[in-house]
Amino acid sequence: MSLDGTDAGLLSPGRAGCPAEAATGDAAFLQAMLDAEAALTRAQAAVGLAPAQAATAVSAAADADRFDIRDVALRAQAGGNPVIPLVADLTAAVPADAAPYVHRGATSQDIMDTAMMLVARRTLDLILADLARTESALARLASRHRDTVMPGRTLTQHAVPTTFGLKAAGWRSLILDARDRVWRVREGLPAQLGGAAGTLAAFGAYAGGGSGEGRVGAGVGVGEGLVSAYARELRLVAPALPWHTLRTPVADLAGALAFAAGALGKVATDVLTLSRTEIAELSEGAGGGSSAMPHKANPVRATLIVAAARRTPAMAATLLASMVAEDERPAGAWHAEWEALRDLLRTAGGAGHQAAELTENLRVHPEAMREHLGLTHGLIVSERLTAELTPLLGRTRAKELLTSAARRTRDESRSLADILAEEPGLATVDLTRLTDPARYTGSAGTLTDRALERR
Repeated sequence: MSLDGTDAGLLSPGRAGCPAEAATGDAAFLQAMLDAEAALTRAQAAVGLAPAQAATAVSAAADADRFDIRDVALRAQAGGNPVIPLVADLTAAVPADAAPYVHRGATSQDIMDTAMMLVARRTLDLILADLARTESALARLASRHRDTVMPGRTLTQHAVPTTFGLKAAGWRSLILDARDRVWRVREGLPAQLGGAAGTLAAFGAYAGGGSGEGRVGAGVGVGEGLVSAYARELRLVAPALPWHTLRTPVADLAGALAFAAGALGKVATDVLTLSRTEIAELSEGAGGGSSAMPHKANPVRATLIVAAARRTPAMAATLLASMVAEDERPAGAWHAEWEALRDLLRTAGGAGHQAAELTENLRVHPEAMREHLGLTHGLIVSERLTAELTPLLGRTRAKELLTSAARRTRDESRSLADILAEEPGLATVDLTRLTDPARYTGSAGTLTDRALERR
């Protein structure tokens, strides 16, 4: 048994083993920092601020397998971030003539912020794939059950009939909302390069041999050319300004990921409710077992998704709170983002992976839905009867009659249709039709069709 402190996901079964877990691990972050360093040297070479052979040497050395992650982590305590010891190790790993070009002109936050964007982009690709699986599964369910009637529930009680197709279409709409938000954020993830205080001054100084003048110009010329080249190397967006303390990219990530987890949580919490023993309108494809009760088949995937949805708002809150960043580099604010963003990516990624499995294997039980429509002996369509009987009896009389009939239906356990049939004024009314829940789903089918047109 290893007691080295490695997080194996023991307390995080929702994300253990999912693609997002590996994409956000220590090795992934270390490689992202190395990728940022290598791209910086290549970008400087592209604009004439470093020799091509230096870029080649740094890129060749920027392999996470060559570095001791634990050693870098322990040495990070001295400077407060892992970039400082990593730069020392990377510098030692390249030939002497390339060493001066490692990390030249950059600051630790440039590399750390850029690495966060790289890890986020790689993880968001995985999350988007799972959201695509989920919405496709929900589209199939919505189409298949377009006209499968079930009780609509409000404040935990039966309200009026609806269809499972409309419910699944609503779930899918929410997942598509999440997909669109995640995609927009992913497309806008920027590189970060600003130097010590966001002015790019050091790069201008190196360009001019210390004078601020050089082959690609100084100031704005160096900044625009180098930042654009850097972003191209990383396949990230070139920002208009360095964003050391302008944390829009991180805040956008927080919002999109928390929204996605919440959207998945809505689906899962409905599955949990409808999977209750006494409801059993849905069930997971393969429920989980219990350590004490052999008969149970627990809705485990839905449980893990809901757990993720409950955790993500606090993670997002940490990232949003870090927007309050003083000066040109704050003490503690950007440091607080690293673990929170990693946890948020992992948790949302785990929820997405669980949701894809859940929806692709979800079992629907229309017979239970139909049976439950009769639990209130017809009262589930009382809204319709109010509308239908008012022109015939008048508003006041219709309300009095239905109030009395509803009470008798509950007290006598008789059907609403039978009780209303005793009313002489309703002898010509087709009460069987009017009290059939399947005939009172409104525009559910049309709304489902409309929702499924969205791509």
